[in-house]
Amino acid sequence: MAEPFMYGRRGITGRLEDPERELLRGLFNDVVGMLDPGKAAEDPLEALVGFSPNASEPEDPALARLLPNAYKDDAESSLDFRRLTERSLREGKAGALRAASLSLESGSLVLDDAAARHWSTALNDVRLVLAERLGIRSEEDAEKIHAVTDWAEADDVDKYLALVYNFVTWLQTTLMDAMLDAHRLRSQGGGHE
Repeated sequence: MAEPFMYGRRGITGRLEDPERELLRGLFNDVVGMLDPGKAAEDPLEALVGFSPNASEPEDPALARLLPNAYKDDAESSLDFRRLTERSLREGKAGALRAASLSLESGSLVLDDAAARHWSTALNDVRLVLAERLGIRSEEDAEKIHAVTDWAEADDVDKYLALVYNFVTWLQTTLMDAMLDAHRLRSQGGGHE
């Protein structure tokens, strides 16, 4: 069973069993696949400056949660902003997911500040996708999902996804607590370096 992330002398540490590592690796890779726009022929200058002239709002609601419109009530400005930023946003998210996936080679995780940021981004993006697939729109929806706790009762896709969502949420919560502990101790002058 996974051990929570904690901050200590070696940095932020955690432990995952083989099935948990494989689950996370698969989730990270799935989200990377969602973020990959494909390798269509592109202008090298556009690639260099990060401009995406053909960018459009994603049709997949889960991808739209990862790449939301910048302006709630202004579709034209959102599209202009998307053309200028979407490539770098996709690349940054995919990079964090890949970095977190690479660190899964061992069951014992030791995260420095950069790795902890990659993990927090990766876990957050996985949670966003799972939340969309589970239809979480309100606190009530989230409470229903969090009430699913028994792996033995995972007899359909929604229950399984709910359990995975709860596991990823727990991991993210322990990671954020460890990152806050690290920040608090460092700001008080007692942090481990």
